[in-house]
Amino acid sequence: MAEQFCGLALAHPVINGSGTFDAIAARAVFGEGLERGFPFAAFVTKTITLDPRGGNPPPRLWETPAGLINSIGLPNRGLGGYLRHDLPALAWLPVPLITNVMGSTGAEVVRLVDAVEGHPQVAALELNVSCPNVSTGLDIGSDPAELERLVRAVRPRTAKPVVVKLTPNTADVAAVAVAAEQGGADAVSLINTLRAFAPHPHRPGPWLGGGSGGLSGPAIRAVALDQVSRVAQRVRIPIVGMGGIQTSEHAAEFLSAGATLVAVGTESFRDPAAATRIASGLAARQLSAKSGLAPAPSRRGSAPASPEPPRRSGKLLQSEAKRSSTLDIA
Repeated sequence: MAEQFCGLALAHPVINGSGTFDAIAARAVFGEGLERGFPFAAFVTKTITLDPRGGNPPPRLWETPAGLINSIGLPNRGLGGYLRHDLPALAWLPVPLITNVMGSTGAEVVRLVDAVEGHPQVAALELNVSCPNVSTGLDIGSDPAELERLVRAVRPRTAKPVVVKLTPNTADVAAVAVAAEQGGADAVSLINTLRAFAPHPHRPGPWLGGGSGGLSGPAIRAVALDQVSRVAQRVRIPIVGMGGIQTSEHAAEFLSAGATLVAVGTESFRDPAAATRIASGLAARQLSAKSGLAPAPSRRGSAPASPEPPRRSGKLLQSEAKRSSTLDIA
């Protein structure tokens, strides 16, 4: 299922959500085997800021019955540390590298983009204007006019594709997506986590050290599908859809809703090879469709899929069903 995304040739339509897979740590554990069997068609880095960030105080995670609330706080080495340490440490990646950046002002974002532009190893940029765990980024990502100004400021500074990661915590996500497109974005990605609160089990107040956090996992999938569908009706640029994807069936739903690619996040905590399983399942579904055994997921610009529920046929789909649970998460 080879894909073209913003000029990048990808082996399949499954990538990672920013901050949900540590490729450097995984390489240290799995060695060269990870390079041969890298699960994603492109790799998105965790968010990079101008200055180093230590992140939020612990506790940082709270598991819900169908999801995960995190209050990580975007810990990272800062721009200098990323360029000196992380970028060389990611040189082994066998797939395109997408660097995710965030600034508290438009000027900071421009500085980040300028610094990364000269590094050919970086294939594309993702602008994080949507993280609900810190005070920066949210206002820009919620206000269409402000977001369009930001993207217009960034667009002339780089020849690389620019993906804007949208916040779901806004009154009209489609209007924000349109603003990103009008500002010059090459693609949008959504959804990021939903604002959530985990109460302390033994006393009044929050459990998470950052107070509140962001909910991800199966609990947000229906919301994500709705927002991807609404954005797809308003923009013409590619869409990366994410939010609670655990199986190839879930991924196919996002593709049918209008996504060009899908991103796996929370499921990778439970199954680090989830993206490989999902991509294989999508390929099996496509093969089954060509054989007349099951409908392929409809894509933007194609005829809608049959309303009949797809038959889960083929060894790859059977294997996927055995390895996946609709509720089990990390």
